[in-house]
Amino acid sequence: MAERTDVVVVGAGLAGLACATRLQRMGIDARLLEAADDVGGRVRTDVVDGHLCDVGFQLLNPAYPALRDLVDLEALDLKPFAAGVRVRRGASVATIGDPRREPGLLPSTLRSGLLRPRELAALARWAAPILGGEKRIMSRADDTLAESLDSAGVRGPLRRQVLEPFLAGVLADDTGATSSRYARLLVRWFLLGTPAVPGDGMRALPAQLAAGLQRPAETGVRVVGVDRSPQGTTVRTGSGSIEARAAVVATDVHDAAGLEAVPEVPPVGGLVTWWFGAPTGMPQDRLLVVDGDRGPVVNTAVVSAAAPGYAPPGRDLVQVTALAGAGLSDAAALTQAARLWRTDVGAWDLLVRHDIGRALPRALAPLQLRRPADVGGGVFVCGDHRETPSIQGALTSGTRAADEVAAALGAR
Repeated sequence: MAERTDVVVVGAGLAGLACATRLQRMGIDARLLEAADDVGGRVRTDVVDGHLCDVGFQLLNPAYPALRDLVDLEALDLKPFAAGVRVRRGASVATIGDPRREPGLLPSTLRSGLLRPRELAALARWAAPILGGEKRIMSRADDTLAESLDSAGVRGPLRRQVLEPFLAGVLADDTGATSSRYARLLVRWFLLGTPAVPGDGMRALPAQLAAGLQRPAETGVRVVGVDRSPQGTTVRTGSGSIEARAAVVATDVHDAAGLEAVPEVPPVGGLVTWWFGAPTGMPQDRLLVVDGDRGPVVNTAVVSAAAPGYAPPGRDLVQVTALAGAGLSDAAALTQAARLWRTDVGAWDLLVRHDIGRALPRALAPLQLRRPADVGGGVFVCGDHRETPSIQGALTSGTRAADEVAAALGAR
């Protein structure tokens, strides 16, 4: 005989954790199933020889509204990066930063050669809607990031050598096809908060969410099907079936399509991240490095400079990230790191390489925020593919799906 419950949530990534937590707190019997051996989905951390290597270089922006609502940020012990970037251009390097948060970078910013008055004025025009908040951003007609920058007249080195390489790593996309609405939302969040990593790795975020569950997540349970019927839903697993009044599919969009919870799969972007252990002596200024020459590496950083606990004593931890499809071998990634850091990498050790082919859904224009969670027949869907491709989008989608489920079940 099949087991019974109120709601089954499939997938214990950030969206599933947020959804299950909210349902349980409303008194709904919600079971959270996860195929992997731990919670977190794409937000996980590998421990390699005493180094904390997040699965793909990830940052947590404390300005995300959903974090302030759902997470104890102080308990995460956030370690911020600097509010600036170092730009490698041929044999030279330029450093620019936000003078409000990094006043010490003002002299290098002014002499960087990247701040041309005409382009600065054009960038201010492009960014003007940001000052009006999310409502003003979303009220504008949407076009692509490239089209919006062209229309504003942003055509100089600040765009080509800083903004576009930086956003390529954030968006997992360098085509310029991203929604201008979403690009402005991202820039707004970067201006409001300084991205950071938890002191114990990105794994600390899903671990904290999981600790708040009244009924723990069930790991190692693979869902093979979700069936609809007038009486409710049946969630089929490798070890049996669970009958529920509703099911929430909180997987990534490809797996959601495999469970017939979404009709189509939108484009996704992929990333490859190499984690290198290096002898001490790397720069400790907490700056992200981008390639102004638009090479295959989109960014690199000494993560242990911001978060010393990421590396054991006497070692530095360096991440190197490229877009999936760049075709970089491990040796080529190391060569690119040597070029960008202008240092001898002979003593560097490759700790782990993460190939994340489905890192982020692409937020194409026109941006569709808050897609309905209810897809019919007692099945609901949540995940960053239903909101924005971000931690903010995943968490918000999970809580919104929980509210829609509760309303459908007549819960208070």
